[in-house]
Amino acid sequence: MKHPIAAPSLARRSLVLAGLGAALLPLAARANAYPSRPITLVVPFPAGGSVDLIGRIYAEALGKALGTTIIIENRDGAGGAIGSQRVARAKPDGYTLVASSQSSHLANPLMRNDLGYDPIKDFTSISQLSRTPNVLVTNIDVPAKTFAEFVALLKARPDELHFATAGIGSMGQLNAELMKNTVQVQAMHVPYRGGAPLINALLSNQAQFALDNLAPFLPHIQVGKMRALAVAAPKRLDALPDVPTFAELGYPVLNSMSWIGLAAPAGTPDDIIQKLLAAVRSVARQDGMPQALEKAGALPPEDQTPQQFTSMMSERLALYKDLIDRAGIRPE
Repeated sequence: MKHPIAAPSLARRSLVLAGLGAALLPLAARANAYPSRPITLVVPFPAGGSVDLIGRIYAEALGKALGTTIIIENRDGAGGAIGSQRVARAKPDGYTLVASSQSSHLANPLMRNDLGYDPIKDFTSISQLSRTPNVLVTNIDVPAKTFAEFVALLKARPDELHFATAGIGSMGQLNAELMKNTVQVQAMHVPYRGGAPLINALLSNQAQFALDNLAPFLPHIQVGKMRALAVAAPKRLDALPDVPTFAELGYPVLNSMSWIGLAAPAGTPDDIIQKLLAAVRSVARQDGMPQALEKAGALPPEDQTPQQFTSMMSERLALYKDLIDRAGIRPE
């Protein structure tokens, strides 16, 4: 004889399975459908700058890889804080991203208490888009032809030489302070309001050296108006084959390059993050991309997972936080 409750149990089980399947449908649909509309890439700096250039190099190819359009939105101000804050507060659905950088996600958080975002907690870092070599560059009249001679000069003339930066708390200052601390020398900081005045100060010998992104200095180095003594790069650069890396010189801590990356608001689903990561990696390997990045003064990105990218950022934040505290650096 059949058990009297067998049929209702089977029916109930079918309903449960049907409900579970319905609950899983939105997850599968989301993964397959994304992106279903244009994606906004917020560049938190003005058009024409290095972050903007890298963002635009990627935008069209990344849009094709994802099957959508990438819209560049320049939301500049406060050293990258305004645009970054906009993305930190955006809906975490993968449709509002930010071109992150050491300025917006390292220097700014360390030098300001009013940002309105945390570079680690409020974002999911997806991938590097590029790496930018740094260069130690001097005025051509500085009587030092090598890094060893330059260090000896600084030790012989403490606080007589001046280093130029694009402002207090900028990465140029943090890089130079790290070098001073590493080789135990003294030099005076002269902050300028942006890259153009910095270049003019070096050319006119108002300041004697800088340690910052290579791109704006390279044309002056190549025509002999500035002298490069060392670069922060994985190997010697084709554009400067006679200039050693800091690692070659025995200073690996000074060999870290700047980076420009891609980040989403914290809480963005992992399937969307992985889709974006795969698209970036695909675009970075396309023919012509290394050459396009080189024209912008950059190198291809390091092949990192989002977790590795975040760990690298956390390590650098800790390194520079300690440096800032010991050097007594304070914002204006």
